[in-house]
Amino acid sequence: MMKKQIHLNGFIQNSPSPHSTGLWKHEKDRGTSHNSLSYWIEAAQTLERGKFDAMFIADVLGTYSVYENSHDAAVRGAVQLPAHDPLIPISAMAAVTENLGFAPTISTTYAQPYSLARQLSTLDHLTGGRVAWNVVTSYLESEAVNLGLSGRLPKELRYDRADEFLQVVYKLWEHSWEKDAVIYDRENDAFADPDKVHSIKHEGEFFNVPGPHLVEPSPQRTPVLFQAGSSPKGRDFAAKHAEAVFTKNHSLDGLKLYTADIRKRARVQGRNSGDILIFPMVLPIIGSTEEEAYAKYEELTNHVSYEGTASLLSGHTGIDFSQFDPDQYIEDIETDAMQGNLDMYGKDPNKKWTLREAIKNHGLGNGTVKFIGTPEQIADKIEKWAVEGDADGFNIAQTYSPGTFSEFVDHVVPELQKRGIYRKEYEGATLRENMFGKGHAHLRENHPAKKLAPVQV
Repeated sequence: MMKKQIHLNGFIQNSPSPHSTGLWKHEKDRGTSHNSLSYWIEAAQTLERGKFDAMFIADVLGTYSVYENSHDAAVRGAVQLPAHDPLIPISAMAAVTENLGFAPTISTTYAQPYSLARQLSTLDHLTGGRVAWNVVTSYLESEAVNLGLSGRLPKELRYDRADEFLQVVYKLWEHSWEKDAVIYDRENDAFADPDKVHSIKHEGEFFNVPGPHLVEPSPQRTPVLFQAGSSPKGRDFAAKHAEAVFTKNHSLDGLKLYTADIRKRARVQGRNSGDILIFPMVLPIIGSTEEEAYAKYEELTNHVSYEGTASLLSGHTGIDFSQFDPDQYIEDIETDAMQGNLDMYGKDPNKKWTLREAIKNHGLGNGTVKFIGTPEQIADKIEKWAVEGDADGFNIAQTYSPGTFSEFVDHVVPELQKRGIYRKEYEGATLRENMFGKGHAHLRENHPAKKLAPVQV
């Protein structure tokens, strides 16, 4: 029987040290070059060399300004600021790779479905079908006020808008142009058959989009859909729409509960358990010996910015931690921001976290689990979490960038390949095929996008 095959994505953001706050200062870090094409080309080629499915590009559209009600700490500590656009480097990276996918993060809270559908279809054409979309709802108050709203939308409303947003793009991607609409009929002066290009005539609570889609069908039609909801509403949204889910867990026990819950919710939505690939985030810290790896961990932690991380955690949770005693325990609180980032500390069954401990932990890899050790030990943990935790793969986070990727590709990937649990070659032509198998370039028939009634002209 074939062993479970593990999938990998590289986790990055168009910012100096987005997920390990303060690591831009490290001698091996090149994050201050994130504004150059050479940085992105090197990162993409490294991930492709490691046979990764995709580069997962996180993003925010605002500043972390909950802490002390100011963006000063975020500016000083480069806390996801500057934040450059995630879409723009993709064409350049696609030109120097053949198989690597790209999963930019774009918020349904502020984008418009009609124009976003065009952007992602264009990229899917240019990359030969290697584009995904990390579908998010926005949690920062600063995003809302800078994009014309009086304040952050309540969580329920954000997900209602997101659900309708996806209905619109599904109609554009899946139902506006029939598969044989483009005919290239030179004799009759017809590029495409207008009888096969349909207006979508969408009228809803948040959007009115008459259509049609501006772009002919791309290799995947709909990009691969990633999502990262952790609240009950977010999990239901992911179970309905996502093909891949990104999660953060401290422990294997936490991951087991999460994967079981997502798969159960997928079945409630009329989908199969395996229709959604689950990718916990992991921060690898690799040494030639275990002692060397732990010494490296301590050294990396010394580069973490305490104030910068406090600003990040405040933004993630919507709670101004400058008001708290660092030795105070973090309580179980409901938040309108990122519930998962608060629950990691407020609902951890294995540990009560003080604010100081949480900030130290959150400063490397946004608080995600650290796999520290030799390449063999890290491969052991990856295999254990995949098999016992029912994970399909991992989003690999970084301390210094893009060196963490290089070390992982050079030392851990060969160990995974040796065990027969990780590919040596890419299987398909599109990202969806590399994730779900050759021949699966399009959404599954049981996906809600396929169930929308074709447009009647």
